[in-house]
Amino acid sequence: MPLPNISSKDLLARLDRIPVWPYSYWILITIGAGFFFAFFDIVSIGLALPVFVKQFHISLDMGIWAITSSLMGYILGSLLDSVLSDFFGRRLALILSILFFSLGSLLSATSPDIYWLIFWRFLIGMGIGAEIANVSTYISELSPARCRGRMNSLAISFGFMGFAFVPFIGFLIIPVFTWGWRLLFIIGGLAGFLILISRKFIPETIRWKINQNHLQEAEILLIQAEKIAQERCQKKFKKDLSDFKIQEPMFNNPANNPANNSANKTSSFLNTLLTPALLGRIALFSIIWLVYYIGNYGWLTLNTKLFSLEGFDLSDSILLVALSSLGFISGALIAIFLGDKIQRKYLLAVTALIWALCLSIISWAPYLSIILILGFIASASIALFIPQMYTYTTEIFPTACRATGVSITDGLGHLGGAFCGQIIFGVMALFPSHLNFSIAFSLMGITGLITGILLIFGPRMTKEKLLT
Repeated sequence: MPLPNISSKDLLARLDRIPVWPYSYWILITIGAGFFFAFFDIVSIGLALPVFVKQFHISLDMGIWAITSSLMGYILGSLLDSVLSDFFGRRLALILSILFFSLGSLLSATSPDIYWLIFWRFLIGMGIGAEIANVSTYISELSPARCRGRMNSLAISFGFMGFAFVPFIGFLIIPVFTWGWRLLFIIGGLAGFLILISRKFIPETIRWKINQNHLQEAEILLIQAEKIAQERCQKKFKKDLSDFKIQEPMFNNPANNPANNSANKTSSFLNTLLTPALLGRIALFSIIWLVYYIGNYGWLTLNTKLFSLEGFDLSDSILLVALSSLGFISGALIAIFLGDKIQRKYLLAVTALIWALCLSIISWAPYLSIILILGFIASASIALFIPQMYTYTTEIFPTACRATGVSITDGLGHLGGAFCGQIIFGVMALFPSHLNFSIAFSLMGITGLITGILLIFGPRMTKEKLLT
């Protein structure tokens, strides 16, 4: 029996009225695993930096370009893959992102010198950039409004397991084996190919199908989601879905019929993206991400080297990073719990200020106990901030250009991460050498303060319907 004329408005309303995650949890695992190894790589390069600088007989300034190149690749990969995502679907984009990451990781392990490592790190960066931008878009579009923040936090929390566990792996192999840093890249590459295979079976998002005017396909996916949600509600919460299923959808109302709505067929991707309102949001969120990433990537990729400059040996420096990184687990759990309970921009602003305070105290009191305690809290703040900020960024763009909007703001923001080493070490050079550690961590703390202030100017989006 053919489906009746379908209203996109009613389909979106039905999706947003679902009170639970209406898909297999395998999707979260498959998507989250990509985040795990993306974050795995970010920590790996920071741990490997002091080692390959010695092995390749290069300066620290030269070694930092292995970090910079991956983040430059991040910007390009994020933009290209997100444009493909908006035109050809989220599923294809997620397959391509993990493919680039996996190839780049395996090839990085074979690097005979710093120049090849810089080249292959650029390819890894393309994969990570595409991955992060499209995962946030994908989960936000799959999720009903009332659980969007929690589901994004749950998926991204897998990534923070990478932040938490990789330093311990690095502690066991990098100081002991000359090839230890190469093994980390091999692990990431092989795991990436397994994730790629699993992603062949994930569904396209209902919102993207609706935006492309594939309404019958969207309703088929929605009916499947409603059935899963109904079973889940009845089994776990002893309630049915009658409170959010549309009883009289009015599918035959010409005003709601996309077949008669020429705007849905002729709307331009660029005209949607380049409206004054969206340009203002692109500017604000690009600045927020850029400032935050200077300090964030400074902590994630330079902390081992900075601890060494303060007098800790390589093993102790990695151990300090490892123990502090346990905070990522706590922060991820808090993000899942608070994901949709507090207005997002205020939660983010407070979290950024906590980060700023922790780094500022460490900068002038670099004692072992203080670094461990405040480093733990700083890591927890990252794990709380990142999933909520990605969710927030996806919420401010309409479906037609959501992936591209996220990639532009996050990509421009990653310029801060790409050049964090040059910025931090450049500022350090302006002061006496005995202040290097204090200046570096003070600068990272200042980025958190500015980030918290800028977030106050963002729109209120928590539990609001996504823009269509």
